[in-house]
Amino acid sequence: MPDTAPEAATPAPPRPLVGLRLLALFYDFWPALALWMLASLCFTLGYTIAGHHDPHDNIAPLSGLQWLLWLVCWLLGGLYAVLSWRRGGQTLGMRPWRLRVVAADGGVPSWRALWLRYLVGTVSLLAAGLGFWWAWLDRDRLAWHDRASGTRMVRVARKAP
Repeated sequence: MPDTAPEAATPAPPRPLVGLRLLALFYDFWPALALWMLASLCFTLGYTIAGHHDPHDNIAPLSGLQWLLWLVCWLLGGLYAVLSWRRGGQTLGMRPWRLRVVAADGGVPSWRALWLRYLVGTVSLLAAGLGFWWAWLDRDRLAWHDRASGTRMVRVARKAP
């Protein structure tokens, strides 16, 4: 008698969430911009007060102080992202589309993995978003920062009413 038990269906590979990722990134730009503006205000006030400069003077382009400001802004963006991913798996921009960052095994990613995700994501963006678009070609539909950090972006199912 042939076995009539249904075979377990192989789940389809997840769709590349490139469009949703980019929408979430656009949303997350605004809180990051607010943090950057606060950092810039602190640097400008410190520059004006400590150096007794004219309040209309600005930090010189490509100076050491400006590079330090860029680093502080990048780190603030990282803190926003990494703390959000670690706390609940989502940034503010990921919530409307029910996106969540998880470890490859579905658990909570480590701090190291999340910082690596942020670093490689930054490189990906600087390369005209190539690492994000890579998800269309990747066999597992992973972006560069997913693969490098051992994390995944998943879409959470809607809660039943």
